[in-house]
Amino acid sequence: MLEKYASIPAHARGRLYPEEESAFRSCFQRDRDRIIHASAFRRLKHKTQVFVEHEGDYFRTRLTHSIEVAQVARTIAGALGLNGELTEAVALAHDLGHTPFGHTGEDALADCMAPYGGFDHNAQAIRIVTSLERHYAEWDGLNLTWETLEALAKHNGPVTGALPYALAEYNACHDLELGTYASAEAQVAALSDDISYNNHDLQDGLRAELFTDDDICALPIIGGCYAEVDALYPDLGSYRRRHEALRRVFGVMVSDVIAESRRLIAALDPQRVEDVRAAGAPVVQFSAPLWADLKEIRAFLFARMYRAPSVVEMRKRVTGVVMDLFPLYLSQPEHLPRHWKGDIAAARDQTALARVVADYIAGMTDRFALQEHERLIG
Repeated sequence: MLEKYASIPAHARGRLYPEEESAFRSCFQRDRDRIIHASAFRRLKHKTQVFVEHEGDYFRTRLTHSIEVAQVARTIAGALGLNGELTEAVALAHDLGHTPFGHTGEDALADCMAPYGGFDHNAQAIRIVTSLERHYAEWDGLNLTWETLEALAKHNGPVTGALPYALAEYNACHDLELGTYASAEAQVAALSDDISYNNHDLQDGLRAELFTDDDICALPIIGGCYAEVDALYPDLGSYRRRHEALRRVFGVMVSDVIAESRRLIAALDPQRVEDVRAAGAPVVQFSAPLWADLKEIRAFLFARMYRAPSVVEMRKRVTGVVMDLFPLYLSQPEHLPRHWKGDIAAARDQTALARVVADYIAGMTDRFALQEHERLIG
């Protein structure tokens, strides 16, 4: 049922460490399953999406966000005739490299790591699945297929210029062809990320009372969806009204991506997955009118949610947590757990040690980072 431009398991480029393939699971199924069973995936349960994990049980975390992205990605992949297993694997793994406290923690860790090669959460995801997950007898990492690794590295487009060290290190031994676009499956995962967070950040912002239903009804797409619900269900309670409207917003975005991507793919007429990589532009996109509407919605969310006073205040607090922990661990690495001692001993210089510390901090959950800060610093 796959289209000729899809990623076909039988044509996969293999793994860095050759393995005997499963008799009942495709190579991309195995990738997905290994990601789900990874320690880093479980830790996403207690990592920030927008609100720090302990601020409320109903707000999204990185784990629930990743699951929602995977659901959207499977839907779009199915409609476009793409490989759903590869698409799902990329969607589930795309945020594995995130630090505690979301982008705030990443910014703080990047500042700490500026003298040592910087920090990038996308590159860190590659580092996790190729090195830091250490459960298998014959290799470090998850030994994922080339296609899954390529998709993780390039789901936002070609990677050019100076490479983050975590990506450059792996690419030197397993060329991911960073200068081209990734497969259509990777592109679907990237757009599904946009769809998911635009929708659920509206829901979480409303729940946090950072803005009201009336506020967002003035925005494109959203106002029409509320009007449709009001016409169909004039006496609906406020909570159900909100849910019905926002699920229609979800539907508008998904339908637009499917329609526009079908148009782009038909114009390109790719005969194989390599044609998608060589296209010079994404084949999975929003239409220009919807993209313009989304930019207006994003601007609203930036002003009213991501830079809301309460969110900014928490950002300041958690930035301080990371900025305090990094130099402490760097000067006193004995505070790292016992199973990190081998990495510390192998660090031949300050840069190598800083990267070990960054790996450790990046893997922390929100709650553990706060607990460690309280225990070590007070």
